[in-house]
Amino acid sequence: MGKNKKKTANANSQTYEDKSINSLILFSIYRVREAGRRCTFERLMEECFKLSPRTFCLAGHTEWPDSRKLDRPLRSLREEKLVSGDPKTCFVLTKEGEKLAEEMAKTFRQGKLRI
Repeated sequence: MGKNKKKTANANSQTYEDKSINSLILFSIYRVREAGRRCTFERLMEECFKLSPRTFCLAGHTEWPDSRKLDRPLRSLREEKLVSGDPKTCFVLTKEGEKLAEEMAKTFRQGKLRI
C-alpha cells in the first residue's frame, strides 16, 4: 500500500472512531448487502474490522478482530427491530435499519466523511 493510500485508510478509520458500535454494525451490514453479498457473521466481522479496526480489535492485539464486540450490539439492534437474523444464518437490515444505514451512507458520500 502506498503512503497516500495508507494515510487515507488511517484517516478513514479515525473518521469512524466517533461513531457508535451499533451505527458501525448497521453501516457494515448495509455495505455487505450493497456489494451483493450475503451478510454472514464472519463477513460482518470482517467488514466491521475493516471499517474501524480500533473499535473492533481484540484487546492487546490490534491486528486481530474480536467477534465478542458484535454480540451484545447485535442483540440490541435486533431488539430495536433494526436488524434481523442470527450468527448461524445471516443478517439483514429491517426497513428502519436500512433507512438509518442509508442516511449514514449519504453523509459519507457527501464528503462530510470519507468511506
